[in-house]
Amino acid sequence: MGALEKAEKYMKGTTTVGLTCKDGTVLVSDKRATMGTLIAHRIVKKSFMIDNHIGATVAGSVADAQAMIRWMQAEAKLYRMRSGKEMSVEAAATLLGNILFQQRGYPMIIQVILGGIDKKGARIFSLDPLGSCIEDNVIATGSGSPVAYGVLEDHYKENLSLDECTKIGIRSLKAALKRDAMTGDGIDVVEITSKGFRKLTSNQIEKISQTL
Repeated sequence: MGALEKAEKYMKGTTTVGLTCKDGTVLVSDKRATMGTLIAHRIVKKSFMIDNHIGATVAGSVADAQAMIRWMQAEAKLYRMRSGKEMSVEAAATLLGNILFQQRGYPMIIQVILGGIDKKGARIFSLDPLGSCIEDNVIATGSGSPVAYGVLEDHYKENLSLDECTKIGIRSLKAALKRDAMTGDGIDVVEITSKGFRKLTSNQIEKISQTL
């Protein structure tokens, strides 16, 4: 069995979504962690801040996800210290892709959406356990991604506002919550704009959800 087949064998269920808009980037994820058919945890954090202008969502092994996030946060801080400026979104995605590629013999069992905003605008990248790095305007990962993509393909278009993208992201997660058994226990939403990294509260998410 090859490294990719091993990674796919141990991938855990979840749904995460990333969207770019004219104002920034939106990252949306559920909160459920599973071990096979067992719901292991109901309040798992899957959206993380890498730097003030960069965030990531992670689907897959919790241990690998936590290790990867700590690694990338440290790299972003070191880059600021050494260069006196922030790392670009593309540079962060390329660095993470290189890290995952170097680990391909013993792959980190994760699917990542890395996104943010810099001088080139809002950008998101999809990365797999072997280090491939692909840029797109809208990305979904995890076991609920086929359901989420159905909503995203129907509603998303370029140059939407931040509020519009947030609503579409929440709508796609709600669809996954209804149809994917490994996705559940609520929604987390992160907005990354020129003002920085902002996580919506449960009340804010619920208020938006009620309008959909």
